[in-house]
Amino acid sequence: MAEQDKPQYRLLIRDMPAKERPRERLRDYGASYLSNAELIAILLRTGTSSENVIDLSNRLLAKYGGLEGISKASFQELASIHGMGDAKTAQLKSALELSKRLLAASGDARPEVHSPEAVFNLLGAEMSLLEQEQFRVIALNIKNQVINVSTVYKGNVNSAVVRASEVFQDAVRSNCPSVILVHNHPSGDPNPSPDDIAVTKQLVAAGELLDITVLDHIVIGQSSYGSYISMKKRRLGFG
Repeated sequence: MAEQDKPQYRLLIRDMPAKERPRERLRDYGASYLSNAELIAILLRTGTSSENVIDLSNRLLAKYGGLEGISKASFQELASIHGMGDAKTAQLKSALELSKRLLAASGDARPEVHSPEAVFNLLGAEMSLLEQEQFRVIALNIKNQVINVSTVYKGNVNSAVVRASEVFQDAVRSNCPSVILVHNHPSGDPNPSPDDIAVTKQLVAAGELLDITVLDHIVIGQSSYGSYISMKKRRLGFG
């Protein structure tokens, strides 16, 4: 049999261990323990002949740079993507609109971030697939609820280009007492570079002057390398 004629194995959701399936994880642990990709997968339900629904969800998140980008994309654009169509796009658009209305109605509905794992669940799925480095800032209120997630830089992030005024802009505007810094390594290896450490030291010091605490700096890689690293836990750039 020619190589191109060989059947390609694709892991279906039903082939996954029960404890790893999105719907079962939501039932057993609650929605807050699921990544954005898993939540979208539950909405979309099915993938395509070449990718399962989690892969499709990750592809959407990577293409648009996260939930905000998906939310801004037009109905027609999303529906034209392979694996989507009108029905899935309507489901996704409806869910995103409901989430906006819920957040507007109640500040208590905002997700809370109390650990590096929670940060990874919030942003890891899409950021681990980005082909370009991005630097994001999670602005938090006094209850560690997410007020805003902003993308501050795209491309090579180093101490020469990072400006504290841009990093803390949304936190200052929203009067947030703390932030968490997040960036990805397209190489897949989340181990912090010397530049990562220098940027972290610079921003921790700047935050102290602004009375804004930098709670952590999370570096996101890929699963084969260990997924993510908390620079705070490793005492890199902190104290």
